[in-house]
Amino acid sequence: MKITFLGPAHPYRGGIATFNERLARQFISESKEVDIRTFSLQYPGLLFPGKSQYTSNPPPEDIMIRREINSINPVNWLKMGYRLKKERPDILLVRYWTPFLAPCFATVARIVRSNKYTVVISLVDNAFPHEKHMGDRFLTKCFLNSIDGATVMSDTVRLDVIEFRNDIPVCIAPHPLYDNYGQKISRDEALAGLKLDPDFSYLLFFGFIRDYKGLDILLKAFSHPELKNKKLKLLVAGEFYENEAPYRELVKESGIEEDVIFFNRFIKDEE
Repeated sequence: MKITFLGPAHPYRGGIATFNERLARQFISESKEVDIRTFSLQYPGLLFPGKSQYTSNPPPEDIMIRREINSINPVNWLKMGYRLKKERPDILLVRYWTPFLAPCFATVARIVRSNKYTVVISLVDNAFPHEKHMGDRFLTKCFLNSIDGATVMSDTVRLDVIEFRNDIPVCIAPHPLYDNYGQKISRDEALAGLKLDPDFSYLLFFGFIRDYKGLDILLKAFSHPELKNKKLKLLVAGEFYENEAPYRELVKESGIEEDVIFFNRFIKDEE
């Protein structure tokens, strides 16, 4: 069986790229023929809020990854679609998480399906984005109308998908635990590596920071008087995708400057 992925992978960084590469390895271990078609351009610089879209890690040697998709070039979408239509993979697995990519992915998927052979399945992270914009529903509907089935990781997303497509199979498969970040280390080793005081317990907020993530709510809760005498600190590990100043000011106003530790950067895989 041949499976072609459409979505982020090396040199792009982040959870979705990591997930795609790990899933590709799983299929390869099951004797599937696998390749990933990732982006030559994913987000134009003006639309990307972070510092970089790219990883500094070397490319994986065990997965065929080709940078071929330009998210904003319709001519590229047509070429990509006809190329994959001719290649005739058994499954085209499209990773969907943002309506921004719906025109690109829907165009490719429709062309590929026209070969009457390839089955198009989407792994849907979010049918609708956390930060809503005009046109989101229309774009998501356009994309979902181009696929043969979907896999989701929560019942909420399943209900969102079947709102538009109750005529296709939608499978729930909860997000798995990653096993590709190296061996587990002891608490003492971790504390020493991060230069943290072993006399404290630590809570972790992990991942990039935007308003919908609720870090402000966590900081307010962490300043509750009942926590003042606990030997407890909060680690905020991730890159700010918006202005950092309001969060710093909230920490200061709440009197928890000594209890909150920021690692304001993208956390690399090896960390």
